[in-house]
Amino acid sequence: MTDLIVTQHPGWVQLTLNRPQARNALTTALLAALADALAQAAQAADCRAVLICGAGGNFAAGADIGEIAARTSAQGDPRPALWAGIRAFPKPLVAAVDGYALGGGFELALMADLLILGGTARVGLPETTLGLIPGAGGGQRLLALVGRMRASRLVLEGEILDAATADAWGIGSTHVPGSAEAEGVAVCRRLALRAPLALMAAKAALVAGAEAGLAFGQERAGFAALLGTADKAEGIAAHRDRRPPLFSGT
Repeated sequence: MTDLIVTQHPGWVQLTLNRPQARNALTTALLAALADALAQAAQAADCRAVLICGAGGNFAAGADIGEIAARTSAQGDPRPALWAGIRAFPKPLVAAVDGYALGGGFELALMADLLILGGTARVGLPETTLGLIPGAGGGQRLLALVGRMRASRLVLEGEILDAATADAWGIGSTHVPGSAEAEGVAVCRRLALRAPLALMAAKAALVAGAEAGLAFGQERAGFAALLGTADKAEGIAAHRDRRPPLFSGT
């Protein structure tokens, strides 16, 4: 079974995260496959938009815990380059969020140009409960969207929002009571009829305006520094044991 299903449609491409047994948690291999598929879509003249969604009722419930547990240093980590490749995709990117989009999964959704919240959507950045922080720019993008106080609720407290609250906060572009994936298909069909050069120019201008001055480097450095801490190891162990963590500050 492939971890990423690529489906070609007239004028657009659907990328389905396909690890339903793990709520589509993002392994490095899955992230690499996603970056590669987007690089191919960027070069395809007949592709004007891409939809990312998840199989099994969830978008992506964070990074793969097993990989995080084994990682003690960011040295040689390929993930920052993969995230950069995803963010550099020049065409409209639509994220259809059904079920959980947490941690790295929410960071992926926040990279989209249009984020559709389905009725079951649950979004958040609970990395501090694992002794970590968001490492792919999610904290910065959330800050730009909702302001410091609300961003602090999600990042510092690890709060998870339901779809209605996320929509009220301005996190999504669209909130539908049913399937976000179905709405995402409809959006991409509309985008496929638009002028492709205009879409790319508009996206570039919007991204440049929204992300100017955001401290992505500081966020990534903070994440890397925490990978080797005892608190990170305790946070992962507590998550696996389904118990409250006992952090020591080391």
